[in-house]
Amino acid sequence: MQPSPVKARALQLQLQSTAPIPIFCPERIRNEPQIQVDLAALGADLNVVVAFGQLLPAAVLDAPLFGSWNGHGSLLPRWRGAAPIQWSLLEGDSSTGVGIMAMEVGLDTGPVLIERHLSIGLLENASQLGIRLSELTAELMFEALPLIAKGNYQLQPQPAAGVCNARMINKADYQIDWQKPALQLHRQVMALYPGVHTTWQGKRLKMLATEPLVERLSAELSPEVAELTKRQWPQECPGAVIERIPGLGVVFATGGCALLLRSGQLEGKSAATGANLLQQLN
Repeated sequence: MQPSPVKARALQLQLQSTAPIPIFCPERIRNEPQIQVDLAALGADLNVVVAFGQLLPAAVLDAPLFGSWNGHGSLLPRWRGAAPIQWSLLEGDSSTGVGIMAMEVGLDTGPVLIERHLSIGLLENASQLGIRLSELTAELMFEALPLIAKGNYQLQPQPAAGVCNARMINKADYQIDWQKPALQLHRQVMALYPGVHTTWQGKRLKMLATEPLVERLSAELSPEVAELTKRQWPQECPGAVIERIPGLGVVFATGGCALLLRSGQLEGKSAATGANLLQQLN
């Protein structure tokens, strides 16, 4: 188990200061009344919540003078819930964003103070998108806090239409099904990076970066890969290797167009690209 970046920073600051920095790590905060009391005793002006992963009870949300505010990584009401970044990529959304939301007891149901859009690149994985969204969250939170402190804002209720649930990702979501089309498989690899896997000669092969060889998407692919979309690839059994391309990777057959694996990690090996990947998959 590793501490989150927030906890790690708090522990670091404790070593630099004589003043204690309280750290709470509740298993289920709704069922731990003492932690709720301890939080209220801090006398905070405001709660800032980002990626906490639990529903907060009213006793916690309402304790601060200025309430509780959440930086959420989607454009609400689309992708309420545990995994908004992953589901925006899985479903092929062209854009996403961040909203600063006044928290309610419901799951991401509160009105929004400010929000901003971000476009999503076809070759962008969840880690890369997550970094951009976290940076934007920090920006917007600093923009929102003075407005909240002054009471100088107007909240926008979330629309009733367009609600989507970003359910938690489970183990089955990480398994490749080669019968699916290349674009859907590529989205899975990007959304669930770095965990999507298949089997290669009895060993687990993590698929870390792919490109779907779909001609209509050629403008969004790497320049060196775009040309491959013009080729007529043979119809092979889904999951079969069609071709090994030096410097690029391995082309697999799918239930639709071909899929290029550009980066992977074979069980017991390091992550590899190009010639090293081809050598691992000989």
